[in-house]
Amino acid sequence: MQSGISASQELVSQFNDLLASDTNFGLLVTISSEQLRPLQLLTSSSGASFAANVESLLQPQIKPNEALYIILRRYSSAPALVAVTYVPDTAPVRQKMLFASTRLTLVRELGSEHFRETFFATVPQELSAAGFEKHDAHSAVEAPLTEEERSLGEVKRAEQEAGMGTRTREIHLSKNLATPVAEDALQALKDLAAGGGRSLVMLKINPESESIVLVPDESTPASIPELVQAISPTEPRFTFYRFTHMHGGSETSALLFFYTCPTNFSTKAIKFRMMYPLMKRAVLTIAEKEGLTPEKKFEVEDASEITEQAVMEELHPTVEVKKAFTRPKRPGR
Repeated sequence: MQSGISASQELVSQFNDLLASDTNFGLLVTISSEQLRPLQLLTSSSGASFAANVESLLQPQIKPNEALYIILRRYSSAPALVAVTYVPDTAPVRQKMLFASTRLTLVRELGSEHFRETFFATVPQELSAAGFEKHDAHSAVEAPLTEEERSLGEVKRAEQEAGMGTRTREIHLSKNLATPVAEDALQALKDLAAGGGRSLVMLKINPESESIVLVPDESTPASIPELVQAISPTEPRFTFYRFTHMHGGSETSALLFFYTCPTNFSTKAIKFRMMYPLMKRAVLTIAEKEGLTPEKKFEVEDASEITEQAVMEELHPTVEVKKAFTRPKRPGR
């Protein structure tokens, strides 16, 4: 998702101050009045280590229910900075949406060449000295890019932003939120809504462009068990399925939506732990724009939890028929 929010001149000025002096340890950034704005420049004491600065300067600024962008000087060689998007689970929903959808804008407008890495954090403990050590243990920090590699990366990024070769279209969900969606994904949703031969549309998130893309379907599932087999057991999926079945002696059809997020997926990439739940609302909104309104929505961790019996019970719940009260007859009659 992309929010349409831009960096303020004040932020650009303070970011330049951060770059100008090694004594400046970090910069805290928020979103206010539809702009990225600086909150505080963190200045390091002489000779303090990164871990010491994290504990003394950063940790006191972290709140358990307020999202924040954190830019830190972590490396002695360029690119020297790390950008952290801190979005706690208890933050307001709209704040979660805005911070998740604007994080690429923050890095792009300040200059992606200054940043060695970016990542998500959802709890204050991830932003402690021990938390950074744990992050490093899970994902080894890459060596600095050469100038040629960096230039190539910028070209690819520019192509993505311009929509070259990706064939995506931005779907505006509100004034400040737009979601890039692959053209073939939109066409698949249209085909499903038209009621033709298509009965399945499965979507996922492209980690590079953060756009919604179509998962190619190798076969058309004819039943819920076949659908379960088609859904990835290791990656999240947004699945729309037109379930044709027999009920009450006649054939009927129902549009179902399944959001699956396997338990073993969250350990692979921290940012997807936030992106998929946030994108779920966007996916449903886009589907509605294309004429698709699911009759039932299911949210499970593993696809194996989906059974035909459970689906049928949701679609056709058993109605308890209450017998009319019969007054007892009087004695002797």
